[in-house]
Amino acid sequence: MKKWLTGIILFMLVFSLAACGQTEDKANEEKEGNKDTKTEEVFKIGAIPDQNAAFLQTGMDAVAKQLSDETGMKVEFVPSVDYAALVTGFQRGEIHLAWFGGLTSVQARNLVPEAESIVQRPRDAEFKSVFITQEGSGINTLADLKGKSFTFGSESSTSGHLMPRYFLNEEGIDPNTDFNGKPNFSGSHDTTYKLIESGSYQAGALNISVWEAAVKEGKVDTSKVKVFYTTPDYYDYNWTINSNVEEVFGKDAKQKVKDSLLSMPGDTKEISDLFQTDKFIETKNDNYEKIEKVAKELEIIK
Repeated sequence: MKKWLTGIILFMLVFSLAACGQTEDKANEEKEGNKDTKTEEVFKIGAIPDQNAAFLQTGMDAVAKQLSDETGMKVEFVPSVDYAALVTGFQRGEIHLAWFGGLTSVQARNLVPEAESIVQRPRDAEFKSVFITQEGSGINTLADLKGKSFTFGSESSTSGHLMPRYFLNEEGIDPNTDFNGKPNFSGSHDTTYKLIESGSYQAGALNISVWEAAVKEGKVDTSKVKVFYTTPDYYDYNWTINSNVEEVFGKDAKQKVKDSLLSMPGDTKEISDLFQTDKFIETKNDNYEKIEKVAKELEIIK
């Protein structure tokens, strides 16, 4: 009797272990299978804080929703306190996709060499900055800026600092010595035109698309502020995707994200309002070589 009971117990134990092994193998197989298709990780997107925070949040939340709907991933917009914070988050792998300016995209890709600039707006291939001043200031050319007070946008802004500084240098104007005091850095494009409108500074430079939107929406008083110079074209804003995306979210994740971006804005007003575009197009890292060259010439990046 004891031998018979012992045999039954041993049989049940072996059966139980086998079943557990099969369950574990199945779980591992599912885990490996899911590696290429989905993950419980949150796909985090960011954007340089070059505009009003609430406006930026609304538009980027809409981008996150569309990305989530079309890729099946959990997508979340993570605001950044400044340009440098976004670049740092990208470098650490905490931000998986970022809406950068040309300069910040170069900075980010220098820190994460396998990262790629993948999508931009059509106008970003022919972007411009505008120089603005108060009506009646007597400023009509870049040369007239000598001895005047001046504000850039963010120090890390392509359209609010890097390229305006470059074109000033081309005209023989050194912002460090030729203005009335050191140039100011407003931190964002909308703040720049408000500072000129209020009379805090006599002139400044900013992103042309923000200026045009402000004029169209009546956010700036054009009886007080005018554009006196528009720069030549250069490449600027773009979506840059981190090198860790396929490792974390699967081998098809990068293409899914790119396809989703290229389908935007669709009929989503919040996205078209934020980006001032009706579509996105493909881009590549090589398009920003001039930005990198200028940044190195001006010693903004090493």
